[in-house]
Amino acid sequence: MPPKLAELGRDCVATEFPTALEILVDSGVEFIIVGGLAATVHGSARLTEDLDVVYRRTPENLDRLARSLAPHDPYLRGAPPGLPFVLDADTLRRGLNFTLTTQFGPLDLLGEMTGGGSYDEILPDTVEAVLFGRRCRVLGLKALILAKRAAGRPKDLEAIAELESILEER
Repeated sequence: MPPKLAELGRDCVATEFPTALEILVDSGVEFIIVGGLAATVHGSARLTEDLDVVYRRTPENLDRLARSLAPHDPYLRGAPPGLPFVLDADTLRRGLNFTLTTQFGPLDLLGEMTGGGSYDEILPDTVEAVLFGRRCRVLGLKALILAKRAAGRPKDLEAIAELESILEER
């Protein structure tokens, strides 16, 4: 049975970032914020509606991640209602990247990030930030620019000029 949000067609609501970070951080999930929220942390004026994170793929972290999200009806974003889907540690282990809808909004779980790699590969290129009262790891500005360039999507290419300007000002 699909989660309530998918039944309501709420795949395009914006993420409640304070709630999402509270759930992940307080559950001990090891993750790095990448994408639009990372750009905002570095000073971007662009708005983002989803949370993109690269998660560590250890068995313990997969368990923590699955347990933390289970009460929030994670479901594949854009999937037809009724498609059987359970996000548990085994699903995370067998998959890699998941675009989800949850009760707190869209969440992209990336086992690997284009232009960056896995959690352990990008960890040295992160900074620590306190967001909504929670201490988080965020992809560093230089690494974020490289990742956006590697992704090559129009929205990423548009963001690069602003991010490079921010980098030059520093």
